[in-house]
Amino acid sequence: MMRKLSPGSKIVLASHNAGKLREFSTLLARSGIIVLSAAELDLAESEETEETFTGNAAIKALAAARVSGLPALADDSGFCVSALDNRPGVYSARWGGPAKDMQVAMERVHREMGDNPDHRAFFVAALCLAWPDGETRTVQGECHGTVVWPPRGDHGHGYDPIFVPEGESRTFAEMSEAEKNAVSHRGRALEQFLKDFIEA
Repeated sequence: MMRKLSPGSKIVLASHNAGKLREFSTLLARSGIIVLSAAELDLAESEETEETFTGNAAIKALAAARVSGLPALADDSGFCVSALDNRPGVYSARWGGPAKDMQVAMERVHREMGDNPDHRAFFVAALCLAWPDGETRTVQGECHGTVVWPPRGDHGHGYDPIFVPEGESRTFAEMSEAEKNAVSHRGRALEQFLKDFIEA
C-alpha cells in the first residue's frame, strides 16, 4: 500500500528559493497541506551530485526529511535547450555562476546557441516526497516551447523570461502566476503529485 499525505499534514519544502516556496505554497494550499521552508527550519542546502533530476530531488528530500523528522518535498528542475544537446539541464542553476545570477545564465544560453535556427526547449521538474524512514516517491512534469531573445517580462524566476510555452506568444515571465502554473512543468508535476500522494 502506497503511503499518502492526509489533508492538514505539514511537510518541509527542501528549498531555500523564495520563488519556489511561494509557488508550492499556493499550489498545495487547496489540499490543506502546510508547507514549511528549509530556511525556516534552518536546514542546510544539500549538494546536488546526481546526473538526473529525480536523483537530485531525492538527495534533497531525504536529507530534509531525516533532519526535520517530517515528510519532505524537493524538486529538481532545469531548462533543456535542443540546440545545446539539452543543456544546461541538471546544471541550470550552475550556469548562473557562484551567485546563481540568472541574467548571466540566460546570456550564456543565448551566446552558446549563436545563430542556430533550432529554438526548441523544454523545462523539466522532478518532485520527490521523502519520509524520515527513507521511503521516497517521485513524479516528473515537462513543458515544451521555444527560446526567445531578448528576455521579456518581470514575473517568475530562473529562465522564465526567455521561454515561450507551446500555444503561447508570451514568455513565462510575462504570464501571471496562475497562468504559468496551469501549463508549467512544475504545475504538471504537482497535478500528478496531488493525484498520487495525497488522500482524497
